Order: sequence, then C-alpha cells, then structure tokens
Amino acid sequence: MKPIKNNLIIELHVPDLEIVKNFYSKLGFKISMDDKLNEKNLGYLTMTREDGLGNTMLNFYGGDERVYDQSFFKQFPKDTKCGYATEITIVTDNIESIYKLASDNLKDNIVRELKELEDHGHIWKDFRMVDPFGFYLRFTELIDWGQK
Repeated sequence: MKPIKNNLIIELHVPDLEIVKNFYSKLGFKISMDDKLNEKNLGYLTMTREDGLGNTMLNFYGGDERVYDQSFFKQFPKDTKCGYATEITIVTDNIESIYKLASDNLKDNIVRELKELEDHGHIWKDFRMVDPFGFYLRFTELIDWGQK
C-alpha cells in the first residue's frame, strides 16, 4: 500500500511541553524541533515518529498558562476537554510494536485495546488512547479508506 500524502498539519495547544515530551517519547516519537519557552514567547515543539510508511509529525504550541490566552481558545474555560469530538488518527505499519510501547509505558491511557476490525470489506488492527491533555488518539494500520 502506498504512503499517505497529506498536507494537513496538526498543532495542539497545551500548557506543559515537558508532559508532551514525556508522553509521546514513550510511543516512539522523537523531538525534531524545540523552540524553548521563555518570558517573551510561548514554546513550540515538533515531535516525529518514523516507520515504513513515512513520518508522523505532531506540533505543540504553548508550554505554560499563557496558552489559554490564544485569540480563539481564550473564549472557552480552561478546563474544557481538549480534543472533544476529535480523533487524531496515526497510521503505522507496525501496530503491534506501538501497542507494546503503549501497554508497557502508558497502560492507563489506553481506552480501547488492540483489536482486529472489519468494515466495508477491509480488515485492520487498531487501538485508542487519550493523551495527558485529553486528545483522543487512534493508532491504526493503513487501509485505503477511499476504496471498498
């Protein structure tokens, strides 16, 4: 199956970049850019995970309480659940190894165990997690969603 070509960039606004680094590194993500937080600017962090399908890149903005003053998000209460009604799908060619990392290091964050699914003529495996800020993550094998 061909790698996914996509121009979508995910940027997650979070109040603590150290928590992000700790959580996502346990899933095999590595820091590819770290614009340090300082008194003048908020931080910006990019973490990347590589496998046979290419790179998965997640971008994080913020790093402290000032993230809540962002022009759009400041209209919501600080305790609003991040990622409500949003699923971040991370496609991989090695679902079992990512699941092992998750179950060994982040078991409490798994909300649906690894299982085989079948729908619309496709069979694949996936599992679901929630990160420390409430973002809902789906790790899945690549299927051609456009084909039956």
